[in-house]
Amino acid sequence: MDISITHTARTYPRLPYHAIAHDIMGDSYTLSLVFIGATRAEALNRTHRKKTYVPNVLSFPLNATTGEIYITPTEAKKEARRQNLSAKNYIGFLFIHGLLHLKGYRHGATMTTAEERYVSKYNLK
Repeated sequence: MDISITHTARTYPRLPYHAIAHDIMGDSYTLSLVFIGATRAEALNRTHRKKTYVPNVLSFPLNATTGEIYITPTEAKKEARRQNLSAKNYIGFLFIHGLLHLKGYRHGATMTTAEERYVSKYNLK
């Protein structure tokens, strides 16, 4: 598992990103994780998804073994309160959510079950 973490957002929480990514994606995946501000997130969402809101997470599979995840910490912080989670734990959940999308999961019961399993395993409740 090769993962690079970069950021243009001022801050982001320290979590076991490498361990989580390896657990979900396996040994032979290359991942770029980027923490970005709201302006850049909205621009990416508009360009790639034709949506005009600030997303909390975006995931883009580049091929079968490479992908990108963009997380917007400011948006996650707002949403964490509504989910009764700390911002740190909610960002961990969003990372898991993005990884599962890269793995091919779609929203639904199967994805929710997988998210719950990993959230529990990494104590992100």
